[in-house]
Amino acid sequence: MASTDPRALHKSIPIPGDGLDAARMPGHWLLARLGKRVLRPGGLELTRWMLDALDIRGDDRVVELAAGLGATARLTLERVPAAYTAVDRDPAAVARLGTLAAPGPTEVAAVRGDAADTGLPAGSATVLYGEAMLTMQPEPTKRRIMREAHRLLADTGGRYGIHEMCLLPEDLDPEHAQEITRDLGAAIHVGARPLTPRGWAGLLADEGFTVTARRRTPMALLEPRRLISDEGFTQTLGIAGRALRDPAARRRVLQMRRVFRRHQAHLGAISLIATPTTSTS
Repeated sequence: MASTDPRALHKSIPIPGDGLDAARMPGHWLLARLGKRVLRPGGLELTRWMLDALDIRGDDRVVELAAGLGATARLTLERVPAAYTAVDRDPAAVARLGTLAAPGPTEVAAVRGDAADTGLPAGSATVLYGEAMLTMQPEPTKRRIMREAHRLLADTGGRYGIHEMCLLPEDLDPEHAQEITRDLGAAIHVGARPLTPRGWAGLLADEGFTVTARRRTPMALLEPRRLISDEGFTQTLGIAGRALRDPAARRRVLQMRRVFRRHQAHLGAISLIATPTTSTS
């Protein structure tokens, strides 16, 4: 008889991008295949700050956009909201998210959908957040996702959180910003278009949100101290060991780390919390 244990089912479902060659797959799924569970630019520290600032309570209906491997979902479920819905466009991610078990009475759902067009009812969320996904979108799509967040959030008391990469300083030369964008795209094999802190706040304001809190941390995704902090010492050793046994994966990881270090003075991680203020057209 097949196991119905959610943990066993979760382990049996392949991660997104599992069948792709290591030399060509998106960087975040490559890291996941090596065993990295925290794939956010500011690490667990910034994710926990975002969740604290969102002030998730027992009567909240939470929606997470591009929920991925479910690392943040588990932290959210520990806060026991009334409902949690994960949205992701990757069927493998949705299958894994569908095995999540809540420690309390939370209603849990995972749906396949685009962050800019979830198919969920208007006003169906009181808290909504997304991490490490707006950065990867061109500006028109960033705006569509923010409009969808605005549509989903309840009119009164709704909170929206984002956790993304940012460019520094605020007056970074546009040509230098384009160079960073090109280098990131070449390394992670996904378009990366981070904004300055002012740029992120301005985009939220344009789409009908008022920023109520913000925090910035270094973008140190592949630095040893951050790896150990996010993954634990044993898991970090496992990631390193798997990379050593896979030459193509090792080359990709080293390329990503070189790019992150080359631009470390101009790359950061940022989280902003915002509330809907006006209707958007």
